[in-house]
Amino acid sequence: MTHSHSVSLVLTLLGPDRPGLVERLSQVLVANHGNWVESRMAQLAGHFAGILRVELPAERVSAFKAACQALGTEGLQVLLVDADNPSAKAPSKRILRLELLGHDRPGIVREISQALARHDINVEELNTGVESAPMSAEMLFFAKARLAVPAELSMDGLAKLLEPIGNDLMVDITLVPFE
Repeated sequence: MTHSHSVSLVLTLLGPDRPGLVERLSQVLVANHGNWVESRMAQLAGHFAGILRVELPAERVSAFKAACQALGTEGLQVLLVDADNPSAKAPSKRILRLELLGHDRPGIVREISQALARHDINVEELNTGVESAPMSAEMLFFAKARLAVPAELSMDGLAKLLEPIGNDLMVDITLVPFE
């Protein structure tokens, strides 16, 4: 009896939000002997959006891809790509959490992401939003990010790089080790 190797795929999903979308996708995955490895999903403005990584036997990939495309008839768009081998990692990086809070204005994400990219810092996960400030009607922008920082760049060094940008944008930036 030969055992096939497992294949890792990354899927992005988009469709009108309704109960049962995650269950429907998990049915397709289980029917193809797959495993739901990790995911990030959210409902935004009436739409369901997500990204997930799955693993399944190589001989089931074609059937799984066809079943995912068929979900389009149910209003769920699915895009699949082969995942890189997770064991073939790049040079060692330290994981930090960045938290940002300040008055909402255009350009905050662009300014911060440009500074991070210039120093070879990868944004692995980013959650942002806008909420009313307590005690006033002003809108506050918040962001939480998971960063992969080159080992040679200290947390203090990164804080010094971001401080002038935070001052310029009038936002508070906090860095903490990721737990």
